[in-house]
Amino acid sequence: MISKKMQTAINEQINAELYSSYLYLSMSAYYQSLNLPGFANWMRVQAQEELMHAMKFYDYVNTRGGHINLQPIDGPKTEWSSPTAPFADGLEHEGKVTALINNLVDLAIKERDHATATFLDWFVNEQVEEEANADAVLRQLKLIGGEGNGLFMIDRELATRVFVPPTATPA
Repeated sequence: MISKKMQTAINEQINAELYSSYLYLSMSAYYQSLNLPGFANWMRVQAQEELMHAMKFYDYVNTRGGHINLQPIDGPKTEWSSPTAPFADGLEHEGKVTALINNLVDLAIKERDHATATFLDWFVNEQVEEEANADAVLRQLKLIGGEGNGLFMIDRELATRVFVPPTATPA
């Protein structure tokens, strides 16, 4: 059984993950408006990943006999100043999500909830990957100055990203 404190914290994380999905979907729409379909694709795949993260937390709470309490999702930013700006915002956002995950781990340890601490290991590792992926694209964009032919080359590369759901694992 999951503690009320842990349940509340994970419900808050579900909201944060859903917001993340919403934010990346907004970034995808922004890139579509710039006629950068590869960038739009990358962000849309990111939105799908964040939704999958929310569902992993959702399923975990249910598996542990907890109660899901969905809250309103804040509206995300919808405009950026340049093609580089969403990736800078995305990297900053992933840093905030990493802090939220770390806080969940700290709470699980404090609550002596070993099952949740083990469950959260996947998210700790995932956040390392999330930050590295956003940072890699951001660094490329900075190298080319965020414009010109290089922008279109990166766009073509980002168009190849596909969403691959993880294999089913027990919650």
